[in-house]
Amino acid sequence: MLISKDDRLIFEKSSAGRTGAGLPTAFIAAKNPFKTLNPKFRRKEDAQFPEVAEPEIIRHYVNLSRKNFSIDTHFYPLGSCTMKYNPKLNEWAAAQEGFSQVHPHQPESTIQGYMHILYELEQFLKTMTGMDHFTLQPAAGAHGELTGMMLIHAYHHSRGDTKRRKVLVPDSSHGTNPATAALLGYEVVTLKSNARGRVDLAELKSHLDETSACLMLTNPNTMGLFESDILEITKAVHQAGALLYYDGANLNALLGIARPGDMGFDIVHLNLHKTFSTPHGGGGPGAGPVGVKAYLLPFLPHPLVEKTGSAYRWAAESKQSVGRVKSFFGNAGMLLRAYTYIVTLGIDGIKKISEDAVINANYLKEKLKDVLPVAVDEVCMHEFVLTLKAAKAKGIHSGDVGKRLLDYGYHAPTVHFPLVVDEALMIEPTESESRETLDLFIAALRQIAREIEESPELVLGAPWTMPIGRPDEVKAARNPILTYRDVVREREKNAKEPVASKP
Repeated sequence: MLISKDDRLIFEKSSAGRTGAGLPTAFIAAKNPFKTLNPKFRRKEDAQFPEVAEPEIIRHYVNLSRKNFSIDTHFYPLGSCTMKYNPKLNEWAAAQEGFSQVHPHQPESTIQGYMHILYELEQFLKTMTGMDHFTLQPAAGAHGELTGMMLIHAYHHSRGDTKRRKVLVPDSSHGTNPATAALLGYEVVTLKSNARGRVDLAELKSHLDETSACLMLTNPNTMGLFESDILEITKAVHQAGALLYYDGANLNALLGIARPGDMGFDIVHLNLHKTFSTPHGGGGPGAGPVGVKAYLLPFLPHPLVEKTGSAYRWAAESKQSVGRVKSFFGNAGMLLRAYTYIVTLGIDGIKKISEDAVINANYLKEKLKDVLPVAVDEVCMHEFVLTLKAAKAKGIHSGDVGKRLLDYGYHAPTVHFPLVVDEALMIEPTESESRETLDLFIAALRQIAREIEESPELVLGAPWTMPIGRPDEVKAARNPILTYRDVVREREKNAKEPVASKP
């Protein structure tokens, strides 16, 4: 007899009147919001929630979580995203009642502990980046970019220098860089990289003039390479009267080794989820502090914490401030997690992060480059870029390799990026992974390289082991499945169609 797996949706398991929890009638009567709710805001009919017992609802959410790849379950080698392990100690610290129950409207005298942490975190970030001041308000890296560009705009306008409407961005930059500049009305000028995957000095200098507002640069860059001409780059930018903006996405390679401030950068944004282990993605709160040189302090968002003796207080707001960019003091819980990470590791541990990240990346690169060519075969920093352009003859793209890796238990690296590399596969192992994990990942990629040559259909049809195989990505974007009724309809439709056999 064929035994079928129970793959019903939670709504299909619903049975009228079934419940997983009960509340005393007196409690419901006392807390019932409908007694005071204006009738015009009430539903005309009950919400269609599934009615299931507690075991079913638990199984529903646990099984949903098991369908996902996450940093707690799989190796996540996303280039430039630094998907490192998030220590659970950070979560424990943020959950302490003295932090989790603080209200932003409390008087300064009652939140001295939290203000102490915000102040010390700023000092740590200043020390690690070589900047003079920080705002902790921005809620993410891209939000930090926006804040940084607002500071640049405010600085030039404070000097009456309103003709600077041009922002220079390398062609290997993160997509948020040109998008942020354009959002603020700047003209974006793309700089072509040289043959070594770095900023072309002649190209840069040809675009620098009195209309240049800034150069947005990541170092090490998106190819995973250190900009060896960085001091000459900053000199040329500053001689033109422009500022240098540091995209902090790749700072994980430099902690305790080199500082953006010493390279000549004027403004730095940091991604605390990438460098300092706060949770990454999922739509939750993030943090993207922005650091500046001293002359840009008047333009920073407020509030800023300052220390007087042994006490902390909110600094008076500058009239030149760009204003708040986030409610209250930023995402304080994320800032606390980053603070916990830093004080747990200490100076030596912070430096070892970058050393291990760089060693891991170079180990992977050297073990893979004979079967998957490296775009620029030099010593890399924390990440590197492979190219699958030779596989295009078989109709295989880097995205296909990423999907095939799912069958081996690994999240895909970044695919088709940076755009300057044909069929790019961008890999960042971070410092979190052991040599044993890296060796297994190497074995998987080498096996996929063999499949490309011997059994390309395995790669072209992947993933074969996931709950969902290859969706029609265009159709999924234009006709998304948003409700359980859509799922049922698609299931009924697919049941009538032949299913491709799996290897």
